Amino acid sequence: MTLDSPTIDFAALRDLRASAPGTIAQKLATRKKRDVIQGDGRLFIVAADHPARGAIAVGSNPTAMANRYDLLERMAIALSRPGVDGVLGTPDIIDDLAALGLLDDKIVVGSMNRGGLRGASFELDDRYTAYDINSMVRDGLDFAKTLIRVDLNDAGTASTLEATARAVDSAAAAQLPIMLEPFMSRRVDGKVINDLSAEAVILSTAIASGLGNSSAYTWMKLPVVPDMERVMEATTMPTLLLGGDNGGDPDETFAAWESALALPGVRGLTVGRTLLYPADGDVAQAVDTAARLVHTGLA
Repeated sequence: MTLDSPTIDFAALRDLRASAPGTIAQKLATRKKRDVIQGDGRLFIVAADHPARGAIAVGSNPTAMANRYDLLERMAIALSRPGVDGVLGTPDIIDDLAALGLLDDKIVVGSMNRGGLRGASFELDDRYTAYDINSMVRDGLDFAKTLIRVDLNDAGTASTLEATARAVDSAAAAQLPIMLEPFMSRRVDGKVINDLSAEAVILSTAIASGLGNSSAYTWMKLPVVPDMERVMEATTMPTLLLGGDNGGDPDETFAAWESALALPGVRGLTVGRTLLYPADGDVAQAVDTAARLVHTGLA
């Protein structure tokens, strides 16, 4: 990996967590904030909420995200690059980044339901085990995020839908934007697979759009799939594109993102593993390429 990140004092981070944990709340309370929508009105968010669901693999590497120090170094690089508007993470990630002073002028998105552990029998009963709306308001976070996998043959889906609806209720009451990441899913040989056809994404969008007693603060977080024009005709809600894993050809991936970013309603990109763990190891270059796709005015 090409590393050109701010120097990180991990010893100080460990000491702070052990001897002065209240400092994290202070750092969150005093960080320099920005408007969610500003400038060109587009957002580029780097995601790192995968490990909390037991999803630490990237491509063919089954433990790529297991080393927290390596992940934080990659996050520091990404957050230092021009055009990166913010970060999406679970409390452990966000607290580390806050303690390291890396969240100034960034949108901070809290990931909520991480209970559907990858490979578990209860994976589709995706409990809300990370942030809730009250804790995000407490910490001054800017955005909420949920994952909604709908399997019509798995009863666990019902609990996830109900919990998500209540999360949307709470977010609207707190006037906190909340992005919903819906999929139609099914089990194949015991593994949960997301259906990435346009028809399935359109259906999952329709289901997610109706959750909660108000949609005023609801955003969509949708995968880039063939026939993306039809997908974007399924919602009036502001939408961020989901980057996914980095198993494909990077040039093809960037080209697909560029095409989808031009569609009406698309407000930007939320990507994690594809940019944090690029095949060539150059995190800065991968992030810069994506940033220029989102913010076309960047040099």
